[in-house]
Amino acid sequence: MSPKPLRRLYPLAAAFLFLTFSLLPAPAGAQQKEPAAPPAAADADAGADMPEAEQADVSQIEFEAIIRVEVDTKQPNFRVPWNIGGMGNGVGTGFLVGKNQFLTNAHVVSNNRLIYIKKVNDPKPYKARVLHVAHDCDLALLEVESTDEFESGFGKVKPLPIGGIPKLNTTVTAIGYPIGGERISVTRGVVSRVDFRPYSHSGVDFHLTIQVDAAINPGNSGGPVLQNNQVVGVAFQGYSGAVAQNTGYMIPVPVVSRFLKDVKDGRYDYYVDLATQTLNVLNPAQRIALGLPNDDIGVMVCEADPAGSAGGVLKTEDVLLSIDGHEIASDGFIEIEGERVNLNEIIERKYAGDTVKLEIWRNRKQETVEVKLDRFIPYLIQANTYDKQPEFVLFAGMQFQPLDRNLMAAHNISDLQVRYFFSYFASEALYKERPQVIVLTAVLPDSANTYLEPYVHKVIDTINGRKIRTLQDVYDALHGDAAEEGHGDFHVIRCLGEGRPLVMERATAKEAHQRIMAKYNVNFDNHIERPEILDVKGLFDEAEPEKGGKKDQDTPKAAPAKDAPKPTAQAGN
Repeated sequence: MSPKPLRRLYPLAAAFLFLTFSLLPAPAGAQQKEPAAPPAAADADAGADMPEAEQADVSQIEFEAIIRVEVDTKQPNFRVPWNIGGMGNGVGTGFLVGKNQFLTNAHVVSNNRLIYIKKVNDPKPYKARVLHVAHDCDLALLEVESTDEFESGFGKVKPLPIGGIPKLNTTVTAIGYPIGGERISVTRGVVSRVDFRPYSHSGVDFHLTIQVDAAINPGNSGGPVLQNNQVVGVAFQGYSGAVAQNTGYMIPVPVVSRFLKDVKDGRYDYYVDLATQTLNVLNPAQRIALGLPNDDIGVMVCEADPAGSAGGVLKTEDVLLSIDGHEIASDGFIEIEGERVNLNEIIERKYAGDTVKLEIWRNRKQETVEVKLDRFIPYLIQANTYDKQPEFVLFAGMQFQPLDRNLMAAHNISDLQVRYFFSYFASEALYKERPQVIVLTAVLPDSANTYLEPYVHKVIDTINGRKIRTLQDVYDALHGDAAEEGHGDFHVIRCLGEGRPLVMERATAKEAHQRIMAKYNVNFDNHIERPEILDVKGLFDEAEPEKGGKKDQDTPKAAPAKDAPKPTAQAGN
C-alpha cells in the first residue's frame, strides 16, 4: 500500500473542468484570526437545524444580490516569457455577501485586466476590482471601485444570508449565467455526496466539496447554490470524464466561511498544512509490530516534511491516535457532529498560527504533542499559478526558467530528470539543495549559440563554477565575475546528467546578447522574484563559497526593464 498524504502533496490527475467561459484556456508571520462570523454569514454549523425543504418559491430569492461578472484577461506566456501574453474574456457569477463585497470564484477573475459586474434587469456595467483572492480554495472577493456607484446600484440590496451544510438527498437551487447568457438561469438538483476532493483551479489542493446533480455549466462559476433562501454553497466545477453524467460540485459553507473570516484582517493567509504523509494501519500483523492494540485506531506517519508544520515534531513510525480530541480510525477518518470525515477536516478549520493537539503512539507508549500550523510552500511547484508574470533570464539566446507546473505544460517537457524534480520536489525534500530548479527551456538561434539544442530541457547545476540554487544565481553568475578555474574567458554551464558542459566565449556572448534581443524583439531580458520557500525559517543554512569558482562579492542584482509589465500581489486591475 502506498503512503497516503495527510494534506495535499501531489497533484491528482482528475478530469475536472474549469467553469470560466473563456475564448482562451487557462495557463498555466501568521496572525490569529478573530472568531467573529463574516458579514451576513451564519456559523458553518447552522445547517444542522436546517429543514430538509427545497427552494420552492424562486420569487423569494433576492435576485438583485446576484451579479453577472464580465472579465477581460491577460494570459501569461510561459513559453515566450517576455511577451505580454494572449488576451481573452469570460463570464461568471457572483453574489453580495456584505457591504461592497461580492463573492465569486478565483478562477473567474484570475489573470484579469478589467472586471465589470452587472445586476439583474440593469444594463449598467459597474467597474469592479479584486479585493482578496484565494487560489488554494478557488474563492475571491470583489468590490465596486466607486463607492458612490455601489450605493446608487446596490445600496438597498440585502446580502444573501449564509446557511450551513445541506443534508443528503435534499434539493438545492443553482443560480447563475451559464454559457455566458445575458439572462439569469435557475436550475435544481439533489445533494448526492459530501466529500473531500481536489479543487481543479490549483490542481493540488483538497478541500470539502458537495456533489449535486443540478446543471452547473461554464458561467455558473461563483454563483450561489441556495436552500431555503440561504446560501449553502458556491458553484465552481463540473466533471468532464466520459463515465460521469450530471455531476457538478459546489464549495460548501465551511470553506466559504473560513475564507471570509481569514480576510477580515485585510489579508489572506492561505490554508495551513501538517505536510505529513500517513499510512492506514489496517493490517493486524503491522499493528502487532508497532505494539498497538487491535482496536482499529490510528494511522502511521511515513514522513513529516521538514519544511512543514510538523517537521521536527512528528517522526517516521509515529502513530496518530487522535487530533484535537477526535479519535482517528485506522482508515484516517474521524467523527465530527455525527458525521465521519477525513481527519484533514480538523486542519481545514484552522488558521495560520493556530495549534493542533495530537495524541501519538511512539516507542510503544502514548504521548501528546502540539503542532503550530503554517502554510506548506514546496508543494506550490505542482500548483497552477495565476496573476503572476513568468520568471526568466535570457542571456545570449539561452532562456533559463524556474521549474513549476505552468512551465511543464507550456514547454511540454518530457525529460525524465526534470520530471523527477517536478514530481518529488516536496516528498523527497529536493528543495533543500535547490530551492528553485532552473531549466534551460529554449535557445533562440544565432551564430553564437549553434549546437546547443541538446542541452534544452536540462536542469542547470552550475554556471561558471557557481552552484545554481535560484534564478538569481543564474543572473549573477552570467553578469558577475564568477569563473571556473582556468576558464576565465568562457561561460561554462554544466547541466545535471551531462558529462560535457555548455561553453560560450564571454566576448562573443556579450556581443550576441544585444543582437539576439533586437532580432527577436525582446524588450527586457529578465524577470526575477524572490522564491517564497527562502522565507521558511530554519530550512536553509547560510550559503558557502562555491568550490571551483570565485565567490561573487559585488554581482549585480537583476531588475526588469522599465517597460516590463509589473506583477501584482493579487488579481487586481
